[in-house]
Amino acid sequence: MIVPEGILCSKSHEYLLEESETQFVIGLTDYAVEQLGDIVFVELPEAGTEFSKGEVFATVESVKAASEIYMPVGGKIIEVNEKIVESPEILNESPFEEGWLVKIESTEAHAESGDLLEYSDYKEELE
Repeated sequence: MIVPEGILCSKSHEYLLEESETQFVIGLTDYAVEQLGDIVFVELPEAGTEFSKGEVFATVESVKAASEIYMPVGGKIIEVNEKIVESPEILNESPFEEGWLVKIESTEAHAESGDLLEYSDYKEELE
């Protein structure tokens, strides 16, 4: 699995990837997906919905458990990955490429990303 360059991770296992200065992709890290096991259901918000940093914006259910997914930075949902709603197993197969959850627009993301970790530091914290 290829981890995108410049990805930032939260301690609650969400990732943030900058697409442009104000647009970001949010998803679940490979570690979170591994811990959940086989994912069977994903509930995502509608485009246009706004969330604050730390707010629950999605739910992911696996054969083991249901998990609330938290917004790593505040912003407005501009796109939802409908493919994983229809085929949640994509999240298991490809958390970074195909299995992203939402895309947001945020002017606060750079200011709010201070507590997010670079991927290598995130992996170290897990050990």
